[in-house]
Amino acid sequence: MSTELLNEFTFFVLAVFVGIEVISKVPTILHTPLMSGTNAIHGIILVGAIVIAAGASSPVSIALGLVAVILATTNVVGGFVVTDRMLEMFKGRQAPRNQ
Repeated sequence: MSTELLNEFTFFVLAVFVGIEVISKVPTILHTPLMSGTNAIHGIILVGAIVIAAGASSPVSIALGLVAVILATTNVVGGFVVTDRMLEMFKGRQAPRNQ
């Protein structure tokens, strides 16, 4: 295992731990607005993961790049789904149609 790959893997593991720690400290009532406000950042993370995966040369780097792209894509899609559900709550109820 090369030193560069070990450094990248260390950053990945630390980012996972920091992310879990930060998100676990957010109150439940703020989680949905926080997700909707950070969808653009998640998109940038996805682009970064794609760029890094495209430049990977070893099989381990390719696998880690693929995992990063999958996780970033899931994060972006999940953020948009939650935002859409949140916005649906603010729409007024429509009257039922009389037939």
